[in-house]
Amino acid sequence: MKNLACFSMKTNNFQNYVSSKLSCLNHSSRLLFSSLVHDLLFRVNPFWIQLSYFTIISFFGYLALMFTMPKNASFQPKSLDLFFMSTSASTVSSMSTVEMEVFSNTQLIIMTFLMLVGGEVFVSMLGLHLMKFKKKKETQNYRVDTALSSTNSLHQLELGSITHQELNIQKPNSLIDSENLKHNAVRSLGYVVLFYLLVVHLFGSSLIALYILIFESSRKVLKKKGLSIATFSIFTTVSTFSNCGFVPTNENMIVFKKNTGLLLIIAPQILLGNTLYPPFLSFLIWFLERFTKKMEFRYILKNRKDLGYKHLLSKKRCKFLGVTVFGFILVMMVGFCSLEWNSKVMEGLSSSYEKVVGSLFVVINSRHAGESVFDLSIVSSAILVLFVFMMYLPPYTSFSLNEDEEDDDEALSPIDKSTRKKKSTLWDKLLFSHISYLVIFTILVCITERQKLKEDPLNFNILNIIVEITSAYGNVGFTTGYSCQRQLKPDGYCEDKYYGFVGRWSRKGKFVLIIVMFFGRLKNFSMKGGSAWKLS
Repeated sequence: MKNLACFSMKTNNFQNYVSSKLSCLNHSSRLLFSSLVHDLLFRVNPFWIQLSYFTIISFFGYLALMFTMPKNASFQPKSLDLFFMSTSASTVSSMSTVEMEVFSNTQLIIMTFLMLVGGEVFVSMLGLHLMKFKKKKETQNYRVDTALSSTNSLHQLELGSITHQELNIQKPNSLIDSENLKHNAVRSLGYVVLFYLLVVHLFGSSLIALYILIFESSRKVLKKKGLSIATFSIFTTVSTFSNCGFVPTNENMIVFKKNTGLLLIIAPQILLGNTLYPPFLSFLIWFLERFTKKMEFRYILKNRKDLGYKHLLSKKRCKFLGVTVFGFILVMMVGFCSLEWNSKVMEGLSSSYEKVVGSLFVVINSRHAGESVFDLSIVSSAILVLFVFMMYLPPYTSFSLNEDEEDDDEALSPIDKSTRKKKSTLWDKLLFSHISYLVIFTILVCITERQKLKEDPLNFNILNIIVEITSAYGNVGFTTGYSCQRQLKPDGYCEDKYYGFVGRWSRKGKFVLIIVMFFGRLKNFSMKGGSAWKLS
């Protein structure tokens, strides 16, 4: 009996020993993992982090699309086309090489997820959470350093090296409180962005679903195409807010061009997710500060630059941005209606009201969304050139005669500004301007498609290629498409398809456009390129 008790005691001691060692190992592993994540996220250049992020979600999106069945099991898109579509969704570009109605409901859900996690607002929210983690780590490290400094000061006081007055000067409580407030402000800003994201998607999809339920004409379109109201509403809202431009119909929004109410529901979501996101975000924070009286919101409003969130612009800049956005819309509306009012583009629209709403919808989409109710292949060349210019412009382009020069670096914290001034590497100086890269990409596509440029010049012309490349760079999605009727040497096997012009390019040409989409999605990291090149 004593031997059994002794054995039981030894067993318990061994279990406790193993448990303590495993607990210690688990704690050490967590610390090591946390350290590795911290080094990876905050010491690696953000460009490489975002490039890895978009590459990974594009690859896994491709795998998900490849291993799920399309709507028609007899037709399976090529691997390159699936990867192209996955990249297009994750970079919110909406360039297409496959007709949208090929995809099954499961595949549409996958693409919805890709557009959601690839959208600028969602990605910026992830950045805020990473920033919150960084601020928390910095505060913890500062407290440790402060505690060590205080201990040393007490030892010095005991030795008579410093006086009580000098010790009081060294009290860092106010600095700790300031860092805590900054950390709480970043956390609150992350929650505000999440709230903004959820509210727009909830109300947007609900309004679209309600419209379809009320108006039979739109409901018939979905029934004919085998799309559920829920899938269409959520897919379109996510695509619109992220400014992707995909619609789960082959014809995009052309089949809904007479549904003016639906167009007016979708159009504001485009602005809320892109060009007018900063003004509405600032207004929401201002409203929350007035309503809740919280110090975090007051800190955000007074210290926009210190937070380093590029979408948090000053009140003055937001005003100029709003004026510029609506100014561009007005100019494009006047130009589009003047040239296309009585043209074939407006075919099918019976009233002036429908023409105005349709024109307004296309004009708003030309900046970054890419949804369309018109066939852009028959739009006049002057309007296409205007669209190319608008697609090239960054979303927060604003005009001001008296804006301070400091607002150019509005999104940067003081540390980042000083780093930018100090660190001007040879690589930074060798970067070209963005228009130079567009010229290079255009030349590459002209090389890969040189045979088709000779044999099919009406479809494969320079303007159509420039529209496609600029659209991919701006992550817009506008395309002139391809028409078999424009072939100089008719091919009896040619069949018109509802996908982009790039769908008719070679594999090499498609690969070039994939690179353009990635470059366009990450163009914020090279906006200062070309500064070393002097043209005079």
